[in-house]
Amino acid sequence: MKPDPWHDYYARRAREEGYPARSVYKLEEIQKRFGVLKRGGRVLDLGSCPGSWLLFASRVVGDRGLVVGVDITPLTLRLPSNVRFVQHDALAWDEPFLEAVGTNFQTVLSDMAPSTTGSKFVDAQRSLQLSESALAISASVLRPQGAFVCKIFHGSDFKGFSDRVRRSFGRVVHFKPKSSRKASKEIYIVGLGRT
Repeated sequence: MKPDPWHDYYARRAREEGYPARSVYKLEEIQKRFGVLKRGGRVLDLGSCPGSWLLFASRVVGDRGLVVGVDITPLTLRLPSNVRFVQHDALAWDEPFLEAVGTNFQTVLSDMAPSTTGSKFVDAQRSLQLSESALAISASVLRPQGAFVCKIFHGSDFKGFSDRVRRSFGRVVHFKPKSSRKASKEIYIVGLGRT
C-alpha cells in the first residue's frame, strides 16, 4: 500500500494553506534565515513545478515584483499576475531561453531535482548536473549583489560545487531546512552578494 503523500505535518499544512507541495516551507525557512527575496524584486525559479515556490515568491515580491518560473514539466497551476512561466529544459539553456526568461534578477532559485534511480552515486551526479546548470544560468542573469539558492544532493562532488559557488558570491552557506525529510540527502547552497 502506497503511503499517503499528505500524511505529514508539512504536507497537511501546505494543503490547508493552498500550496501544491510541502517544499514551500523549505523556501520559507530560507527566506526567514537569509532574506533572499525582496519586495519589488525580480526572481527566477528553476524547476518550479508544481508551483509552491512560485506562489510563495510572488507573495513576497508583491505586485511590483516579478517571478519567472522554468520547468521541463508543464505547469497547471493558476498563476498570480506577477508570475510568468516558461516551459523549458534548464539543462539545454541557450540564447533564446535567456531571451524568454529575461535578465537582471535579484534572486535565482533552483529546487531542481533529478528523477531518482535509487543509486546514491548516480542520483548525486544527476543532481550535480542540474546544480551546475543553475549556477551557469545565474552567471548570465543575476545582477551584482544578487542571491542564489540551489538544492543539491550531497555527494562526492559537493565540496567542488560549493567552492565554485564561493568564487561568485561574497558569502556562501550550506543549509538543511527543518522541513526537509530526515532521510533526504538534499542540502541547499545559499550564495549571497554576487560579486
